[in-house]
Amino acid sequence: MRISSFTAGGKALYGAITEAGAVALSTEFPQWPTLYDVIAAGGFGRLVEAGRGRGVTHTDFTFDMVMPDARRILCVGVNFPNRNAEYKDGSAQPKHMSLFPRFASGFTGHDQPLIRPPENHTLDYEGEVAIVIGTAGRRIAAKDAYDHIAALTLCNEGTIRDWVRHAKFNVTQGKNWDRSGAMGPWLVPFSDPAQLDDARLQTRVNGELRQDDHLRNMMFPIREQIAYISTFMTLQPGDIIVTGTPTGAGARFDPPRYLVPGDVVEVSVVGIGTLRNTVDDEAP
Repeated sequence: MRISSFTAGGKALYGAITEAGAVALSTEFPQWPTLYDVIAAGGFGRLVEAGRGRGVTHTDFTFDMVMPDARRILCVGVNFPNRNAEYKDGSAQPKHMSLFPRFASGFTGHDQPLIRPPENHTLDYEGEVAIVIGTAGRRIAAKDAYDHIAALTLCNEGTIRDWVRHAKFNVTQGKNWDRSGAMGPWLVPFSDPAQLDDARLQTRVNGELRQDDHLRNMMFPIREQIAYISTFMTLQPGDIIVTGTPTGAGARFDPPRYLVPGDVVEVSVVGIGTLRNTVDDEAP
């Protein structure tokens, strides 16, 4: 089952996505205006069941950022060994993971353009898997971490590279330009550890394979991410963790290969799907 947020006929809806089109379910759950509300209330399983065997309601629709009103999005930086080596600073694997926040306004949906701002043209791609928390927890043991995941999705954690260097201790400025990244196309219910443990993440730009790695190679596996983050904050249903990108981002080529208008970026994981976006310059 694939569950997403989408717009049809000028209305923001959510529901199931099939090969034939979208199945609007939001009208059946008025107590939950958005997909975030569904998950925050523990209703994701009920929504998934409601979508089974239903007929398509919309064939003409556009995908939105999968959870456009997500409250808390945390991203794990530099989380693959080769990615750490890309920095060429001689540093060993860090003892603790790097984290930074992103906001929902920085993401667009599947088949929508990433927006390159006029202030800076170093727009880069980062293909990642994102997890959505379904069960609250504090100081979650790593062995129990997967019990707290409701769903999986994909992320292109688009970055304006020059702006991550504007300050000494953070990268927030370069990570939150409006619609510079994408998340979707949909949420896939999480039910089997193999969905993450065996996942192979690939990113292509104009059909060229740029990133290709397995999640099992992460320096800080997803179980550890949940355990570590929940040490200092109570994870809540609807929280999103963007889990880290492999080597191969455009900034690490010589010369760098940043995104330009007309490019097509695809982030894929078998069993989750493909998140596809074009690139446009911001309209005046």
